[in-house]
Amino acid sequence: MKQIIHLPPVSHTEMVLPNADWHLGAVLCCDARLIFLLLFFLVTATSVSGQSCGSHGVAMQVLGSGGPELQDKRASSSYLIWEDGRARVLVDAGGGSALRFGESGAQMSQLDVILFTHFHVDHSADFPALIKSSWFEDRKRSLPVYGPMGNDFMPSTTEFVSDFFGDRGVYRYLSELLVPGEQGSYRIQPHNVQGTARPATVFRAGNLALSAVRVVHGGVPALAWRVEIGGKVIVFSGDTNGNGEGLPQLASNADLFIAHNAVPEGATGVERNLHMPPSVIGQVASQAHVKHVVLSHRMLRTLGKEDQTQAEIRKRYSGPLDFANDLDCFPVQ
Repeated sequence: MKQIIHLPPVSHTEMVLPNADWHLGAVLCCDARLIFLLLFFLVTATSVSGQSCGSHGVAMQVLGSGGPELQDKRASSSYLIWEDGRARVLVDAGGGSALRFGESGAQMSQLDVILFTHFHVDHSADFPALIKSSWFEDRKRSLPVYGPMGNDFMPSTTEFVSDFFGDRGVYRYLSELLVPGEQGSYRIQPHNVQGTARPATVFRAGNLALSAVRVVHGGVPALAWRVEIGGKVIVFSGDTNGNGEGLPQLASNADLFIAHNAVPEGATGVERNLHMPPSVIGQVASQAHVKHVVLSHRMLRTLGKEDQTQAEIRKRYSGPLDFANDLDCFPVQ
């Protein structure tokens, strides 16, 4: 079972007085009580939504469930893995996700590692905002960052980080977090991952192990990630058209599989070369015997088509299936 907390929209409520001769003090009293109750509800709801995910055991929280479009009113792709109330792994950091990170109740000082699937804007734009936030938390230990190699038109992970925080980077006033020899409270440690056709482990510490596999996302170097933590397995497809056997191997027997629902069934051309349609998602989930599928990276071209999407996936996969929204929390059973 997933746990979802949705905050209702706040709307203005007019009080219609049945008797025009009511005393002004009574009206003000009623208004004050109404305002107090509304504020109490909002503060309580915000506190619950910010602190409830992953308080016990392992959980995955969706920080950004959208794509690059602003009109979908969603943060772009980003995910947070919790264990026993601590935020341990961040996967991608698309636009708007830094705000969602703060709303989740997480702390940058808690993270063990940041993972990137690739460096399109809708997966990486809020990275510097998150790093700047860590400055105020006075993090004391190094922060590993893993992501793909580069090519002629996309940076490698080390280049991406250096372009922000290197001694000639855009935000070089924070270069003490990256440049050797400078004095800072901690160091960002970027690592390039040479994506392979078969899953390979790239990080292991305590009860946390991270594996990656190369996936096809047009001409963009891209990775899918498998996170093993606390005896649970969570797999992130990232953006991919689903070609090859690497993703089903990576997702084998996963407790939770986060797949990107960026194109509808029947998509062709460039968008199909970049993303997998519902039928392919269902095929991968079935082949890998995953226990629960969560559909994210929901774009305008797939929003509103949930019934068709689910029908296509159900032809191949019969397990639990959910559509993600920002800040949704999925405890891993």
